[in-house]
Amino acid sequence: MKFISIEYGLFLLLVLAIYWSLALKKLRLWILLIASIAFYASLQLQYIPLLLVLIFINFRLGLALGQNPLPEQDSINDNESRFAQADWNSQRGKLLFLGVFINVLLLLGFKYLSPLLNFIGKNTATNLSFTSSKIIAPLGISFFVFECIAYLVDVYRGAPASKQFIKFAAYKFFFAKLISGPITRFHHLANQFSNLRSLTAANVSEGLWLIAIGAVKKGLLADHIGIYVDLCFGNLQRASSTDLWLATFAYGFQLYLDFSGYVDIARGTALLFGLVLPENFDFPYFSTSIAEFWRRWHMTLGDWLRNYLYFPLGGSRKGLDRTCLNLMIVMVIAGIWHGAALGFLVWGAYHGLALVVHRLTSALSDSFEDLENFWQQPLGVFIGWLLTQLMVFTSWIWFRLPNLQDSSLVFQRLWGYPGDAQFAQKVYVEALNISQYQLAMLLLALAIVMTVVYFFNRQLKLQFNWPVKLLFVIPCFYAVWVLAPEGSLPYIYFDF
Repeated sequence: MKFISIEYGLFLLLVLAIYWSLALKKLRLWILLIASIAFYASLQLQYIPLLLVLIFINFRLGLALGQNPLPEQDSINDNESRFAQADWNSQRGKLLFLGVFINVLLLLGFKYLSPLLNFIGKNTATNLSFTSSKIIAPLGISFFVFECIAYLVDVYRGAPASKQFIKFAAYKFFFAKLISGPITRFHHLANQFSNLRSLTAANVSEGLWLIAIGAVKKGLLADHIGIYVDLCFGNLQRASSTDLWLATFAYGFQLYLDFSGYVDIARGTALLFGLVLPENFDFPYFSTSIAEFWRRWHMTLGDWLRNYLYFPLGGSRKGLDRTCLNLMIVMVIAGIWHGAALGFLVWGAYHGLALVVHRLTSALSDSFEDLENFWQQPLGVFIGWLLTQLMVFTSWIWFRLPNLQDSSLVFQRLWGYPGDAQFAQKVYVEALNISQYQLAMLLLALAIVMTVVYFFNRQLKLQFNWPVKLLFVIPCFYAVWVLAPEGSLPYIYFDF
């Protein structure tokens, strides 16, 4: 069942009708859980038992981490109290380690065991027969595991553990965010489950508007751009330098529109159930530094990396050298999280290096007032933006082509490679029916539209009111239905 489909629309209407017809909150949670299982079953039925078992394990570990078996202070002396507390803290630490280990082991097993076995098989004299098999990972396993780890760590740090399995299961399996996020902390949704907001015209309008805008981003824009990206990156030997540059920038737009479109639909769906999911994008391509980019791109992943990796490693509290090392470690792990191919590791290391350079530049600017003032002036801001976006867009080459042989070929041919004239005929004339120049102008027009939207939203703080948003919902859906390419492309982040 795809988000952009008539089946999903009918499914959503049916679930909403049942959900809001029930008065008891617990029954609503059961409806959410049953609907989420049905949604996941339409995509990947075989992994539902495994995910339910993982949910139960994390629920029980959370209960164990959250309990306080120590006696009252009045019944024991100070020494006994200290020893008991130290012993319990040690046990809690072991429980947390066990929980994190189980979740990480599951993630590594599904996403990295098969590539590792294939690598070993190809590089040893004994070619094992099972190394050629490919393990299909459960959809959304990376997001699923990160949420479980965040929950266990939060409980370990003092947040209350869930005492209702149905509430925890409904949170973990909630179909709107299940496959590709946004990564949501348990307590963020649990509080909303307990204090469910009533459905208003403004909320319905905002929810439908987000779904409609998400459908336009994905079905109307990202999928059309993706056709060119697939044609170009699928024929690297024949594409010219200009083709590769266009494909690089096109993929940057496709990735943003595809992923942010998914999140818009997820957040809009949640709003119709009276729930608010966290935002995941904040105009990332207008960032003027790589640090700002990671505060605006995939914001819930950035928040997770900061709270559960960067800060425990010491953050920026242990000197500049240690800060730079921590940044590099975090981004390498972020790259590995996205996939087992070496290209993802290089992508993460590249972003880590960029963050290190930014941190060193910031430290240097603090010592020289003129340099600090330069980065705040219009020319400095523009240069910062230009360098940041050039770095970000070129890094997407490893993201799109994680096989280092392919991505290396792209970098080698970004300058002065003429390409194949027959390739241009096949792509621009026969497949797309537009010229190379027209495609570049369309990408530029898209960038201008994004700039206008950014200006109105961030600079003027202007948005449509809910009646106007509701008015545009039907035209948006109709445009997607009529103009979207046949056979929509799968969401990019479904692979992660």
